[in-house]
Amino acid sequence: MKYDYDVIIIGSGPAGFSCAMQSSKFDKKVLVIEANKDSFGGTWINSGTIPSKALRETARIIQRFQSQFEDLTHEKAYQHHKMEELLKYKNETLQSKNSKVENDFNKNEIDTVRGYGVLKDANTIEVQKHDGEIEEFTAEFIFASPGSKPINPESFDVDHDKVLDYTSVLNLTHIPRKILVIGSGVQALEYATTFSNLGSRVSILNEADSFLPFLDNEITDQLIQVLKKQQIEVFSNANNITIASNSLRNTTEVRYQLRNDNEKDRTHVIETEHVLYLGGKTPNTSGMGLENAGVELDEDGYINVDNDYQTNVDNIFAGGDVIGYPALASASFSEGRLASCRMFGIEALDVPPEIPFAIYSIPEISSIGITEKEAKSRGYDVTVGRAYYKNITQGDISNQQEGLLKLVFETENLNLVGVHIIGERASDLIHLGQAVMSLGGDVRYFINHVLNYPTYSEAYRIAAFNGMNRVYKAGVKYKKILKNKN
Repeated sequence: MKYDYDVIIIGSGPAGFSCAMQSSKFDKKVLVIEANKDSFGGTWINSGTIPSKALRETARIIQRFQSQFEDLTHEKAYQHHKMEELLKYKNETLQSKNSKVENDFNKNEIDTVRGYGVLKDANTIEVQKHDGEIEEFTAEFIFASPGSKPINPESFDVDHDKVLDYTSVLNLTHIPRKILVIGSGVQALEYATTFSNLGSRVSILNEADSFLPFLDNEITDQLIQVLKKQQIEVFSNANNITIASNSLRNTTEVRYQLRNDNEKDRTHVIETEHVLYLGGKTPNTSGMGLENAGVELDEDGYINVDNDYQTNVDNIFAGGDVIGYPALASASFSEGRLASCRMFGIEALDVPPEIPFAIYSIPEISSIGITEKEAKSRGYDVTVGRAYYKNITQGDISNQQEGLLKLVFETENLNLVGVHIIGERASDLIHLGQAVMSLGGDVRYFINHVLNYPTYSEAYRIAAFNGMNRVYKAGVKYKKILKNKN
């Protein structure tokens, strides 16, 4: 063998992990370089996707119990539960997932080394180990998936005590009575609703003009109702944010201004117990020697790749957060797998451009395809069908009546072009709509096929009938539904 390995992978997050696993199935010799000296999985397992969702799941269980047995649950979660008990589930989940990843590597004979990988040239990587030792490895292909890291705020410090970030929030010793979330993205909503359902009083400072503007407008309307019910306040257009401790009142004071305020110089103050800062992230490309191999980056430091996740250097591929959008763990698994197929010349189907996304708030939000507004702006003649959770039997049984499933389909041929859901199990429900869209189906699928009852999936059938009632005139609508496409 000309090189030590067929492929060297930098980072063991979802993209790196899937690239390693797929390459091993092609009987290739694989080395994974992981910077964390204790754990695999990067942000995916240790400080992002899995731990935050594990904490959220705990809050969701509490919320469901309190919703189902409202007469028996007068106390807030922070009065009854200890954070240590809630985080125990999170810690057990992390340990289990780390063990599974390590076992998968061992079972598939994938070599691993702990340290920081630095490219010396297009085929050589120098690993700076934690004990100071330096070791060099060569490979025919390189897959870069070092992930990303939080951007520090400019006007205040994250002290990991009163002011927390993605990592330190998962190590809280108690459930805060009040917490202020600073952020404009998905995780701001996820953590806000998680702590709200744990009993905290929550506010969100959003530095952008609007909050989650990519959502379908009716999903946004439902979300506003949810936030109002959970007493979560959202202040958009916030700027000039500063944080200081008030020792006399034993609180943390957050001062800010609003760009759309009539009194532009007016300073607002929120007193809180903790601040959770969830700003943007930046790719971990600095210091890994990409310039030594001639790999091109964009102006924000992300690695430029083509549709095959190949960089401008033929034997170097990249995936995950380090290539930017969509920066989802779900998408990263596919990126790593496809990159492996491409580098070794194995035919594999491309991932369709329509990928689902999920927001793991309480309740969940999930979408695929285009919104009603986007469809109309593109010139589509579309009809929508709606099903509210309050009209679904499973919603009654589980007392989960906040939510909406919305179908967007072409009026003429009934082809499904978008599915948008807010409500319990939205992240699971979306895949039924995804399958129908991917296979070129239309909304009659949900009418002509039997769906288990009672389930949340019933929402698809109700929404389909609701949409069809808008398309056809009374008296002929059901006859038309049974016919083949015109």
